[in-house]
Amino acid sequence: MTTQEKFETQTFEAQTYEEWLKFAAESLQSNARDNPYLDAKTDVYLLLSTVTQRRQAYIMAFPETLLTQEEMRRLSQLLSRRAKGEPMAYILGERDFWSLNLAVAPTTLIPRPDTEILVEKAVELVKNKINSLHFNRQSFSILDLGTGTGAIALALSAELTDWAEKFGVILRIWGADFLPDAVELARSNARRNHIHNVEFVQSDWFDNIHESFDMIVTNPPYIDAQDEHLTQGDVRFEPLTALVAAENGFGDLRHIIEQAPNYLKPQGYLLLEHGWQQGEKVRSFFAQNLWQGVETLKDYGDNERITLGRLK
Repeated sequence: MTTQEKFETQTFEAQTYEEWLKFAAESLQSNARDNPYLDAKTDVYLLLSTVTQRRQAYIMAFPETLLTQEEMRRLSQLLSRRAKGEPMAYILGERDFWSLNLAVAPTTLIPRPDTEILVEKAVELVKNKINSLHFNRQSFSILDLGTGTGAIALALSAELTDWAEKFGVILRIWGADFLPDAVELARSNARRNHIHNVEFVQSDWFDNIHESFDMIVTNPPYIDAQDEHLTQGDVRFEPLTALVAAENGFGDLRHIIEQAPNYLKPQGYLLLEHGWQQGEKVRSFFAQNLWQGVETLKDYGDNERITLGRLK
């Protein structure tokens, strides 16, 4: 009998919700020195809720409920993965972003709260543009480069589609990613969230893009391959293709800033996310390529995180 077969047939001593929560929290806390990113209390409730399909309120109201053998086996598997530091998003297979619930997979970056700042600024710019006296077109188009789960593109659609229609403007959004698996995941997330006006295509940055847009948004790889943070926290489990870029992390940022003017309409915007110490150099890339109104926004930790520019 293999180790896996032994595990699958293992008999667990029956535990109540309360007993398992206590045991699981202690197990995670014992790993906190090696995995300081663990949030034992929150994590164990999420795991228990996922396996039992019970809301946290129910779990708290009926702590004496006994777990079944199958639930115990499943919880043991998931707890082991979390104790090793695997991100909860990968364990649960989903992550909330903006107003959406997105499926995630180890082939894509896990959507993060700081990226919502990019969405917020993009929403503000789109609304100002469409609401201006000079906007007289019937559509507004956006391209999300390196879309991954589709988080940015889908969030923009969810926030802006109905609003734009009130002004008689059709919102057209594309998401592009180099990985076929990411494209399929993004499409499934569109269906998951009942969003129908975002088209996802496979493209290595602009290689398969053949039209121009009013706005380009992107959260590209921007980490140096030698960065010590690649061995810490969630990023240990995330794909290097979504994290690491050449030229000490600046390669993709520079490429997008240089090439984006070829795919933007006059006065079109480019918004991109970058590392917290990269703002100054990213602004210099914009300046070298004659962008207007270059601006850098800070994230929730008060670090420079999003830089944008506008064509003439």
